[in-house]
Amino acid sequence: MTDTGLDLDRAWMVVDAQGMFMTQREHPRLALVHPQINSDELVLNTCGMQALHIALNVERPPLLVKIWDDEVSAFDMADEAAQWLTQFLGMQKTTSQLTITDSYRLVRFNPAHRRVSSLQWTEGVQALNQFSDGFPLLVLSEASQTQLNERLVAAGHAGVSIERFRPNVVLSGLQAHDEDLLSVMYVAADAEEVLLKPVKPCPRCPIPNIDPLTAQISQEVGDTLQSYRKDARVSGAVTFGMNTIVLRGVGVTLHVGQTVSADFDFG
Repeated sequence: MTDTGLDLDRAWMVVDAQGMFMTQREHPRLALVHPQINSDELVLNTCGMQALHIALNVERPPLLVKIWDDEVSAFDMADEAAQWLTQFLGMQKTTSQLTITDSYRLVRFNPAHRRVSSLQWTEGVQALNQFSDGFPLLVLSEASQTQLNERLVAAGHAGVSIERFRPNVVLSGLQAHDEDLLSVMYVAADAEEVLLKPVKPCPRCPIPNIDPLTAQISQEVGDTLQSYRKDARVSGAVTFGMNTIVLRGVGVTLHVGQTVSADFDFG
């Protein structure tokens, strides 16, 4: 654990030539890029291209990039990574006889920059995050995923994997959407107790409609969630999972199977 969430999570981001963040919303094919972190490098793999190897500890002069309404400091991962991404995304626009190729670059969050989560939702806690949408962690329960799949199957669709929702922490032993009602979560980690606090229901964008194995888009996931997950706490947006902040436990290692305890907060 770090003060921005899990170590090296959401530390890299794809940007366009203007420094604006790019995601699967604009480029579903990004779902086909599979990252692997070794001891000293980040490796990106995808079908039909040589793996891209990026050293973890290289720093370059910082530049400013934009994610949502935030302008943040980041390190450019150099031309090799930019060429790899631009080739992979293969975005070409043809105007008359002129072909213009969009360019994309990979950047890494500058740890010296402080990007603070919404104080409105954290109740004044200075919770930091990197390139996540807005909070350090996303928590989801297996039961919520199971209920969604039951609804999908009942409607004649195939169930989907939990990877579509990109949670950092997955809880077992709950009823569906109990995570919406949890107060502070106490994780019985090895060195000391880790305290995590769910603070905001996570409004879902169209990314869960993208199959992470094929990058194909279909609407049944979003349509199904729309039928039962409109959340008044976020002006009726469809939510699935809880945005969560770190109250205590920086430097502690989390493992699959650790026990989590929490009270319900019905307020």
